[in-house]
Amino acid sequence: MSKVTFKPGTMVNPVPIVMVSCGETEAEYNIITIAWTGIVNSEPPMTYISVRKSRHSHSIIEKSGEFVINLCTEDLTWKTDYCGVKSGRDINKFKEQNLTPVPGQYVKCPMIKESPVNIECRVREVLHYPSHDMFVADILAVHAEDSLLNEKGKLELERADLICYNHGDYYGLQKKPIGKFGFSVMKPKTKKRLAAETKNRNKKG
Repeated sequence: MSKVTFKPGTMVNPVPIVMVSCGETEAEYNIITIAWTGIVNSEPPMTYISVRKSRHSHSIIEKSGEFVINLCTEDLTWKTDYCGVKSGRDINKFKEQNLTPVPGQYVKCPMIKESPVNIECRVREVLHYPSHDMFVADILAVHAEDSLLNEKGKLELERADLICYNHGDYYGLQKKPIGKFGFSVMKPKTKKRLAAETKNRNKKG
């Protein structure tokens, strides 16, 4: 198999695409769309967002030390893109895109009601790089739509129609799993039990 070599670039794809809400007062509320985000630690749970120094949200988050990561769905794709290309210096993105700010439990900045999952975050440290600053944060709380919980209380995000970002394009996520964590070393007995559970769940659905 032959390959083409490119110059160094941000080629880890696909990546999550999220709307990050920030601001301590209603007049300051803003939304920025972020693709550079992820998990950096399990215990305690920690995340990060990398924000260009020139972005309006950068100074807001730097001052308040708080933000909310709001997961994005296929229905929110237009609004997600809009909040990534328009500046909060010029417009109120909540009003322009008919998004609803709702109070967080631990942070002063708003959550986006229309998002199926909201993750409240408090900045632990800031790592400064040439183009972006990375805000490393503790996850304080996760809020999810109750309609995404199954009868056992498990969160089924595969039903949320989440999207990702792949080299300039937005994509919906495949709903059918192609493997489960640890399936490569799973015992036949466990594999059989899981297959039966999946079959029963599909019958009910």
